[in-house]
Parts: sequence; C-alpha cells; structure tokens
Amino acid sequence: MLVLITYDVNTEDAAGRKRLRQIARQCVNYGQRVQCSVFECLLDAAQYRSLKAKLCAMIDPEKDSLRFYQLGNRYQTKIEHFGCKATYFPEDVLMV
Repeated sequence: MLVLITYDVNTEDAAGRKRLRQIARQCVNYGQRVQCSVFECLLDAAQYRSLKAKLCAMIDPEKDSLRFYQLGNRYQTKIEHFGCKATYFPEDVLMV
C-alpha cells in the first residue's frame, strides 16, 4: 500500500534538529521524499506498523506533529502532480 507520511518537527533547539534528522533518515529508508517533510512510501502491513512505531517513538508529542495517510494499493488515481518536480512512480525501476 502507498502511505504518505508528513511531519512537522520543532527545530528551535538542538534536540529538535536531531529528531528532524532521525525522522527524515528513517523515512528515506522506506520511501521517496516528494517535498521537504513529505514522503511517499510503498509498504506492506508489517513495514507500515514497524515504521509507524519507530517514528512515533522519535517525536516529542508536545512539540512535533506526525501524520500518516494510507492511500492503499490503488493509489495511482488518487495522486495528481503539478509543478516543477518530476513525477515519482513508486513501482518504477530506479537506477542507482
């Protein structure tokens, strides 16, 4: 299923900047950054539960916000892209 993960981390202190880096690093391991604090992740149910638990443990719930949008397996018709960045298709082959 495709999951959209968004976060807003308070970076007024060093601890917040560290949380921001840790959260971004975890998200990069599971998906593609599509905007500064927005990731599209193609996950199975176990990966989703694992990533959600990791990210929720990292945030400070008094200062930070974390959101998960489950777009499901038929996500292609639910996404429209406009603007300068190239469109990203999670199931396409990536050349490294």
